Amino acid sequence: MTPPVRRGRALWTRASLRSRVLLLAVALLAAGFTTFALVTGNALRGYMEDRIDSQLRAAAQVFSVLPPGVAQTGAERQPPKGLADFSTDVLGNPVITYVTKDGTVESSIDSLGGGNRTSQAQGPALARLDTAAVAAHRGRPFTVGSTRGDERWRVIAVPRATRVLLPGATAGTSAGSGSVVVATSMAEVDSTVGRMWQNYRNTGLALLAVLGVAGWFAVRSGLRPLSRVEQTAAEIAGGDLSRRVPELAGPRTELGRLAAALNAMFGQLEAAFAARAESEARMSRFVADAGHELRTPLAGIKGLTDLHRMGALPDREDIEATMARIARESERLTRLVEDMLQLARLDEHALRTSGDRTVPGLDLAPADLRTLAADALHDVRALDPARTVTLTGPAGDGAPAFAPALADESRLRQVVTNLVGNAVTHTPSGTPVRIGVGIVGGHAVLEVADRGPGLTPDQSTRIFERFYRADTSRTRTTGGAGLGLAIAQSLVTAHGGHIEVDSAPGRGATFRILLPRLTEQGVHGEPGPHMCTTGAASESVAGTPRR
Repeated sequence: MTPPVRRGRALWTRASLRSRVLLLAVALLAAGFTTFALVTGNALRGYMEDRIDSQLRAAAQVFSVLPPGVAQTGAERQPPKGLADFSTDVLGNPVITYVTKDGTVESSIDSLGGGNRTSQAQGPALARLDTAAVAAHRGRPFTVGSTRGDERWRVIAVPRATRVLLPGATAGTSAGSGSVVVATSMAEVDSTVGRMWQNYRNTGLALLAVLGVAGWFAVRSGLRPLSRVEQTAAEIAGGDLSRRVPELAGPRTELGRLAAALNAMFGQLEAAFAARAESEARMSRFVADAGHELRTPLAGIKGLTDLHRMGALPDREDIEATMARIARESERLTRLVEDMLQLARLDEHALRTSGDRTVPGLDLAPADLRTLAADALHDVRALDPARTVTLTGPAGDGAPAFAPALADESRLRQVVTNLVGNAVTHTPSGTPVRIGVGIVGGHAVLEVADRGPGLTPDQSTRIFERFYRADTSRTRTTGGAGLGLAIAQSLVTAHGGHIEVDSAPGRGATFRILLPRLTEQGVHGEPGPHMCTTGAASESVAGTPRR
């Protein structure tokens, strides 16, 4: 590849789309117009040459039977008007040259009053035409140059008749032998075709100029929507993620489909940036909350150890009380760290398919949720003996029912304990609590309901978000890091179920766990021999619960 070619390709690739489209359109128009001119010009030239060839053949047939003397005498005389018209229209004013067998010119005359032609006169530049050369042309016209100038001549050479009867002559009179060469000028043909080419050139250039200007405005108008797309993309790149490409064309057109695809992409970008901003905000909140939660027990532990090191705890009782407080704060730190690690493990092992969503590490076995419900009842009574707590079926209908599920009982117990702790912590002392268990549709259900202040719709929507706290205070009683319900949701999801909340301000909150109902053989109806149950469930239903 030569350097000029590379430079040309570089210039073409750097040119704007508008310029390339316009140049390509003008080039195609020029190529089409040139092709049209070539075809029509050659067709015109061929048509005029065919007419000249027909005239030459007619003239050759006439002069091949006339002796040179008769032809010369006829040329020197003023021909009648009819013969002149015939010669002009049919014979085409040819130049007639008689040659002998060896190609020697006998005479050369004009057909209409030209008489004998001199050697200085302008005419066809004929090669030596002997009998063999004439026979080689086979009576077909051919083109030669001129003796002076660049004029072209169309020529035909035919043998003369060997004998002919002239008017008033006796039989046996010989007209001689040799050939007759008839030539006519191509000046009129060349002039006509030349004028046509000049008209085509002038008209074509003017037409290309007009079409180029019109094409510039047309291409500019046609590409204006792309400029709007470019402007919108630039505004989005500048930070305005709410911008969208306007409806530029019909939805079935290429431009319409492009605008729709770009708007969908911009929507996804905006959602992704919003999600990232929200994640960063939640992470910042979590770091602040976790830092505060970690700092409080660490500060207590440090203060107590400093007191002991300075000898401010002389009595044995003071030392034991201080060590107990250090142990409690250490346990609080341990729980917080374990919660964060548990969430990290659940995120790491969560499957990304819609099939088996269970998390590795769960010890799954057939279980009856009534066992967890009975233990939850005991937990409420242990945390707040003044509360009224009841064990019912789902939604408070009837008695608790058999609720088989494939579950890790220890992990689900952690979920239920969290829900019970929230119900006791976030409601006034003595507020009734209901624990429901049973079957709803194809799910085994366990729910914890209270009659506390309830949650707003926004709080209900975000209550299971990680690091979110309905109570934004940082007290030890109601604060926390906002991880308990997030862990509960992750554990229930790991079992292939889901957890939901039904609440409104002033009418309490109901947290409901729904797990896939276990339908294996021996599980339908009453518990089978392998079902994990305890006497606590039946005793709780009977009204004599025990721990």
